[in-house]
Amino acid sequence: MTSTTELVIARHGEAACNVAGIVGGKTGCTGLTVLGRNQAAQLAARLAAEHAHRPYAAFYATPRLRVTQTAGIITQALRLPATIDPDLRGPDHGDADGRPWFDVKTSFQGPPQHSPDHQYASGSETWNEYLHRATAALHKILARHDGERILLAAHGETVEAAHTLLLGLTRNACLRLGFVTDHASVSQWQRPTNRFGRTIWQLVTHNDTRHLRPCHG
Repeated sequence: MTSTTELVIARHGEAACNVAGIVGGKTGCTGLTVLGRNQAAQLAARLAAEHAHRPYAAFYATPRLRVTQTAGIITQALRLPATIDPDLRGPDHGDADGRPWFDVKTSFQGPPQHSPDHQYASGSETWNEYLHRATAALHKILARHDGERILLAAHGETVEAAHTLLLGLTRNACLRLGFVTDHASVSQWQRPTNRFGRTIWQLVTHNDTRHLRPCHG
């Protein structure tokens, strides 16, 4: 008997903190823009069409406002409630939360991935601490839903964590590579098991935005 595990990660729509260049933690995130809501609606329509043919067994979301708002729009389209997993939240930004990213990166001499074992602000996680937490959460979800189709509404950092986990990237791989992830994009992994019992993770798509039509906020 063959089975396939699928992981689909949908990034949230454009948020006000993205437009303003503000660090969007629990304080800095004030939710989606009008454009972001339009993007989320188009994303939801695509996911609903796919859900009708190949239903998702579970839907997870991160607790940041821009993601829960995106997840709410998806839930309305799929009629599938989202489970909020706090361990999937984006990086804990500490004192950087709500500050301009330009100032934070200037002080740190780059983004968090630039020096992944050091805090980029007082009280923040290091990039590697974030990856450790997020990959552990993803591993638990995949183990819980082996052989099923799973949907996540999350962050660009979540996509990076999933790629790190499933590609088996080494510690500090972020110093030599990264992943571009647009708002309301879809990334998909699958792990088929054939009749010989062979199992391997396959990256089906990354940063897929074909469902987005040009629109204005």
